[in-house]
Formats: sequence, C-alpha cells, structure tokens
Amino acid sequence: MAVKGWQRAQDPALLVLTSLAAGPMHGYALIKDIESIAHVTLGPGTLYGVLNRLEEQGLVEPLAAEERRRPYRLTGAGAAALRERLLVTSKVATVGLRRLGTAHA
Repeated sequence: MAVKGWQRAQDPALLVLTSLAAGPMHGYALIKDIESIAHVTLGPGTLYGVLNRLEEQGLVEPLAAEERRRPYRLTGAGAAALRERLLVTSKVATVGLRRLGTAHA
C-alpha cells in the first residue's frame, strides 16, 4: 500500500540530477527518463524551474542547443552533491528495511 502524496513528495532536484547522471539530456528526454526510473511525471514548469535552480547552484550546466533543444549536463559539483545525497538516502533505506525485517520476523 502506497501512502497518498508520497509520489509527489519525491524531490524533483534529486530526480533531475539522477537522470543527468546517465549523460546530457534535453527537457523532454529528462521527463521521459524520470518517468521510467521513478514513475513520476514532472511538468515542464517544474522541470525548468528545477533546472534553473540547479544551474544557479552550479550543479548542472546547459550545453549548446541542438536544433531547438538545449541539453543539460551534470557538473562535477552536481555529481558530488548527488553522490552525497544518494549515500544518505541509501543509509536511511537500509536501516528502514532492516528494521522492518526485524519487526516482522
């Protein structure tokens, strides 16, 4: 059973950074990749707002436009920030799953 609202509560910045860890992508490709890995659909307003904030923080950078599409890529700082966040998230998940296993044993 899923908790209502948890899917929407997923951090869009984390989803974008995780998606860009696969390589440079433009907006539509990001939306589709995020849908495939997290089953979350980011609207264009949310996506480009997140990309702007991440760019201001130096975590992503735009590349030269290809036709009418502008791809983005993860910077070194973005990769480091993503790695740190994923390690913390992984630790929380591991502890939570272990506790659930112990509680239900």
